Amino acid sequence: MSQIRSRAVRIDKSGGPEEMKVVEVTVGEPGPGEIRIRHHAVGLNFIDVYQRTGLYPFPMPLQLGMEGAGVVEAVGAGVTHLKIGDRAAYASQPPGAYCDVRVMPAKCVCKLPDGISFETGAAMMLKGLTAQYLLRKTLPVEGLQRGDFVLFHAAAGGVGQIACQWARELGLQLIGTAGSDAKCALAKANGAAHVINYNTEDFLVRVKEITGGQGVKVVYDSVGKDTWDKSLDCLRPFGLMASFGNSSGSPAPFAPGLLGPKGSIYVTRQTLFTHIATRESTQAMADELFAVVASGKVKINIDQRYKLEDVQQAHRDLEARKTTGSTILTL
Repeated sequence: MSQIRSRAVRIDKSGGPEEMKVVEVTVGEPGPGEIRIRHHAVGLNFIDVYQRTGLYPFPMPLQLGMEGAGVVEAVGAGVTHLKIGDRAAYASQPPGAYCDVRVMPAKCVCKLPDGISFETGAAMMLKGLTAQYLLRKTLPVEGLQRGDFVLFHAAAGGVGQIACQWARELGLQLIGTAGSDAKCALAKANGAAHVINYNTEDFLVRVKEITGGQGVKVVYDSVGKDTWDKSLDCLRPFGLMASFGNSSGSPAPFAPGLLGPKGSIYVTRQTLFTHIATRESTQAMADELFAVVASGKVKINIDQRYKLEDVQQAHRDLEARKTTGSTILTL
């Protein structure tokens, strides 16, 4: 059994960015259903913060990171969709992407088309697959048609920028919120039909103005506590409140009875890992993402790059909302 040395970012207990340490680890051979991949770049996501702080608990010590891109170095028994030398990218459980080399389940790893760079691959998988399942699979009971209004919070973030572009391609009227005029301009430049600075405007009032009092068919919300109550009131009858994160904290518990008077509305809490639970669904979603990126209709904006050794600063900037678009760690 060959042993390979690799740098990896690990925490021994939950806490702040200072808990992350770059350590040297030993990487062995892949077992059945696994591959070994050597990363060229690694993606940074808010879920990494949730795991680091313990909001999403994991056994310790924990190696962080949920997405990356690189070259397949070894393939375990039973893996047929990848071979040694393949360019590949993934968003996947379990965590562990913040490293040079890792052994991991092959199920969620996809061949990366030649026309897409490793950096783009690392930056796009988790956010791009999230945008895919939101806009293409997390739909109101009446569906979405061209011209329909949807509200997307944190529209200048990594998922938001992809969603703005993809929604424009689908003919949707995406109303994007962000916390500054500069971030609103970014969302607008990426295809948002309307933008709202929620620090200077009441987004509920503006949504009702924009939609002629009708409201939106869907709210896509990764913010949580700070946007929850007003978001419910932004929905038209039979609308869908689609929660997929809680960067401001979890919303307060609510009584289902309030959904009736608000228009018989629906509420769902989505997570990417349900959608990519099988090899087949992962590949189908990735194929659609790769196609829309390769076509140029969706551009992956990498606005920040940090070295692996600077991961603490990367997390500080992410939590302080200093980042826009996608962020990667370079190796």
